[in-house]
Amino acid sequence: MLQRAPCGATGEPAGYAAPVSTPLIWNAYERASESLNGRWRAIIDPYDVGLVDINGEETPRGFFRDFRPRHEGDRVEYDFDSSDLLDVPGDWNSQQDRLFFYEGAVWYRREFDLADSPGGPGARRFVYFGAANYDTRVYLNGALLGRHLGGFGPFNFEISESVRPGRNVLIVRVDNRRRREAVPTEQTDWWNYGGITRDVLLLEVPPTYVREFRLQFAAGSRDRLNGFVQLDGPQAEQSVRLRIDELAIDVSVEADSSGRARFDLACQPELWSPSSPRRYDVAVEIAGDRVVDRIGFRSIEVADGEILLNGEPIFLRGISIHEEAPLRAGRANSPEDARVLLGWARELGCNMVRLAHYPHNEHMVRLADEMGLMVWAELPVYWNIDWSNPETLANAEDQLRELITRDGNRACTILWSVGNEAPPTDDRLRFMSKLAALARELDGTRLVTAALMARIADGGRRMILDDPLGEVLDVLGCNEYVGWYYSTAADAELVEWSTPYAKPLIMSEFGAGALQGLHGPATRRWTEEFQTAVYISQLRMLEKIPFLRGLTPWILKDFLTPRRLLPGIQDYFNRKGLISERGQKKGAFEVLRRFYAEKAD
Repeated sequence: MLQRAPCGATGEPAGYAAPVSTPLIWNAYERASESLNGRWRAIIDPYDVGLVDINGEETPRGFFRDFRPRHEGDRVEYDFDSSDLLDVPGDWNSQQDRLFFYEGAVWYRREFDLADSPGGPGARRFVYFGAANYDTRVYLNGALLGRHLGGFGPFNFEISESVRPGRNVLIVRVDNRRRREAVPTEQTDWWNYGGITRDVLLLEVPPTYVREFRLQFAAGSRDRLNGFVQLDGPQAEQSVRLRIDELAIDVSVEADSSGRARFDLACQPELWSPSSPRRYDVAVEIAGDRVVDRIGFRSIEVADGEILLNGEPIFLRGISIHEEAPLRAGRANSPEDARVLLGWARELGCNMVRLAHYPHNEHMVRLADEMGLMVWAELPVYWNIDWSNPETLANAEDQLRELITRDGNRACTILWSVGNEAPPTDDRLRFMSKLAALARELDGTRLVTAALMARIADGGRRMILDDPLGEVLDVLGCNEYVGWYYSTAADAELVEWSTPYAKPLIMSEFGAGALQGLHGPATRRWTEEFQTAVYISQLRMLEKIPFLRGLTPWILKDFLTPRRLLPGIQDYFNRKGLISERGQKKGAFEVLRRFYAEKAD
């Protein structure tokens, strides 16, 4: 969420207001760019002395100024040059033991020299962040570029007027303190990793450039491509050329005075699917700018209680995944991390992954697109958000816009999820209904879902999925833990499921915790045998639900969370993973793999 900051709400100086932000640039990785990844100087600032003084006023020698002593008697109480180094991209929690639990402000500094522009006179420059968690202020050469709220979406600021030849100093303040009005809110069940957690790029574009482009099948169609292009710059009214050489498409349209142009093309491409993830090089050209994206085309819809991919019913064999590195501590942030995590999903027999509970990094989604893994993409609207706060809703809406702008051309993404496990209150219904409506307004080619919770009746013998939010969703999601949080594994097979909504259901979560390598009777909690018994009984129960059309069990691998405290067993890990944090598979992995193999036949 890029914004003018409200004064006084989160510790900013009195009178503070961030400059107007720059709209997000689509397809940043295909632009002329320079990576700013690497080792950045960093100052840990738990009391925010680098931003404000004891009166709440902006401190005259704030860290963003990178102030140096003018003489030997000058008092300057910070020094980036002698401060610690932190990896970018990376979370600070996993880089230093003393920062494991740290929540607060950290100041980062990166110096760079401005290279000669290959873009010619008038070229525009931006600094682009894949994500930083959570409240980020960005300064260049002592001047505030702007502020972004949200831990999982990309954002950028134009620096064309503030960058200078030679040495430039980029300073970024990141604050991951949890707040009631934030998205997500104060309580989560995952690690609140702080830092610049994804790539940082210097982008260069022409004076007028293609800022955003979308091209997908029209809703309900498999022979008509709809899309738009949005230009940014002084020459908004001009011709836009679209080329897909493999489909013999070469057309031009005229952008209007706002830089907007629309495409509507008759076309019958080979369809993207898990068994054949076909994609095409799509080029968009204007005077002075050309951008290429690799796009697959497929249809996804609901009809007669079925989820239809390319017009055919499909059962979604999924798994939930957190954005944690597969074989080391910390956030997953690289193509290599994505390849391991999605490779495990493939080994399990999945055709879909639920990227919970927030937008994952772009490498994950692009690789899923390449591998043919469908994606459930989710907003961090989690548990008890500040439902009645209009700024909280605006924040969630901006995070949805960031997600759809970034991933709107990825054929793999079939579901926009507007949240997870939220209590069914009137305020929550209004909040999430508005998100569902916005998702459809921004992108009418995909389905809208949310992870709901069922109502338990008859002592656990009946589960009724009648959450009123179900009325506004295309696909129902449901989290349930029969055999773990309530009842026993044996009870699962006796449970009957019902819903008043004639809609398909994806059981978005179920499972049980187990410490990898701990063995014992199936009745002993935390053993692999206990987890396996729950999976066996759960799968028997789920097969009897007539409206079930998919599963995304919880979860692929064990992940860090401050809520899981049991010594010797949890040690700050949620142990519901089918794979341990060291990459070792548990017995339930094979149970689910065999089930999916039968479903795939």
